[in-house]
Amino acid sequence: MAESQTSTETDWVSRFADDVIAESERRAPGKPVVVASGLSPSGPIHLGNLREVMTPHLVADEVRRRGHTVRHLISWDDYDRYRKVPNGVPGVDASWAEHIGKPLTSVPAPAGSAYPNWAEHFKAAMTAALDELGVEYDGISQTEQYTAGTYREQILHAMKHRADIDAVLDRYRTKKDPAGGPQNKGGKKPQQQKKVDEAELEAAEGSGAADEDDGSGNTAGYFPYKPYCGNCEKDLTVVTSYDDDTTELNYTCSACGFAETVRLSEFNRGKLVWKVDWPMRWAYEGVVFEPSGVDHSSPGSSFVVGGQIVREVFDGVQPIGPMYAFVGISGMAKMSSSKGGVPTPADALEIMEAPLLRWLYARRKPNQSFKIAFDQEIQRLYDEWDSLGRKVADGTVLPADAAAYSRAVRTAAGELPSTPHPLPYRTLASVADITAGAEDQTLRILSELDPDNPLTSLDEARPRLDRAENWITTQVPAEARTVVRDEPDKELLGSLDEQGRESLRLLLEGLDSHWSLDGLTTLVYGVPKVLAGLEPDAKPTPELKAAQRSFFALLYRLLVSRDTGPRLPTLLLAVGADRVRRLLGA
Repeated sequence: MAESQTSTETDWVSRFADDVIAESERRAPGKPVVVASGLSPSGPIHLGNLREVMTPHLVADEVRRRGHTVRHLISWDDYDRYRKVPNGVPGVDASWAEHIGKPLTSVPAPAGSAYPNWAEHFKAAMTAALDELGVEYDGISQTEQYTAGTYREQILHAMKHRADIDAVLDRYRTKKDPAGGPQNKGGKKPQQQKKVDEAELEAAEGSGAADEDDGSGNTAGYFPYKPYCGNCEKDLTVVTSYDDDTTELNYTCSACGFAETVRLSEFNRGKLVWKVDWPMRWAYEGVVFEPSGVDHSSPGSSFVVGGQIVREVFDGVQPIGPMYAFVGISGMAKMSSSKGGVPTPADALEIMEAPLLRWLYARRKPNQSFKIAFDQEIQRLYDEWDSLGRKVADGTVLPADAAAYSRAVRTAAGELPSTPHPLPYRTLASVADITAGAEDQTLRILSELDPDNPLTSLDEARPRLDRAENWITTQVPAEARTVVRDEPDKELLGSLDEQGRESLRLLLEGLDSHWSLDGLTTLVYGVPKVLAGLEPDAKPTPELKAAQRSFFALLYRLLVSRDTGPRLPTLLLAVGADRVRRLLGA
């Protein structure tokens, strides 16, 4: 058996892998280890939902590294009902409301889509993102499973034992509101429920577990199965009777008035309600590990109730199921207004490389929340990531950090693609900001950053360079972009006092001998020191820091007509020595 590179470490992934392997051997010795995720393509599948996949993926990958065979199932809950028309989806208008209640695979795709239906349209973007992230999985369409009769025995079994299921559910049911729906989820007080973060509610909708329907409220008795109407295709149906011996089921549709008698032993146009469907699948697939969001781990929620239903009704075992916390977004306002909802994995992969995104999920325990940056914070994240890489390379990294890094850059199948010459993200973003994507200018600047190890082709800086350019063009508002002056600010230059003129002279005098990123950094920080009669390497004092800030503001005003901008060494390189001299009055 192959030994994991991280099996001796104390990171959360290894600990879960230990438990999963032991539990799988206890249940089914020698059989593949089964972990699972569930995603509902009811709209854009966002970065909160990605934790539903990344948590079992990381555990499954660790189990693979140890030489075990693993199946990571992703159940596409595409036979769920279409619940609402999401906001801000291109090609979708209010007319899509007429499809509410139909299976997601029976709803038309957004106008202009290349995909045959709503579910396939939103699955496609997530599938592409998972491929880029190196996630190996077996996808299962619940539409295909149900309409092929795959779960027929399980459905008949659930209907036969509907009184037992009802008894389990009744232990947790709360009072109903006048409209007939649950007053709240998980027994929360109404005031508490109002405080639930809106992003958390959106995150819940990306999983089949969002639909907490348990099949109750039927005057003819409790039935854990809901047909889709044979006339209008909607699930606004009510079962009026069922015969266990003949499996004859009668239902009426409250949407169109259609009524029908079918035999469940032959009928494939319906599904178990969610709180029964989920535990049924645990037993059917032999799932050993499946996480769930905090909204499904409270008393009365689908994961908690499912644990009893799988044991008492389906003679199965509940998976090891850690609760995972929600994923926040920093700087999402612009994206939210244009796309509706929160960003997707595809959106994140436009501005960051796959290993960095994997690392954000790998380094935090599932029950720890974290944020994914779409604002300036992404530059700090990349600095932290690059620092970690250097520590790994020189052997100074802590064991748990080394494990998270290893899980980010490679899977059991091999290394993920990486940037051959990874320059600092903040530098690439500044250059992209200044050059507006002009490749010849970009190559000139990047090749001058480090004369001892010059970049010879932009391909060496990709894909990181492309991600930084995308970040500048999609996340930085136009008014915050850097525009270098065409002509010197003669009025400002003419108003300078002797100290101001001397500071510019010292800078211009040192340009040629300091023309690299490190050299210009030394120069721009050193000019105020020299003016103060100090050595260029003198330790900063509060007075010196104030002088440096004033000097930096002067340079920004002369170069870009603002008090701030990209880091000055990068800006100077980007503008070019000749243009710098001209704008600074040489």
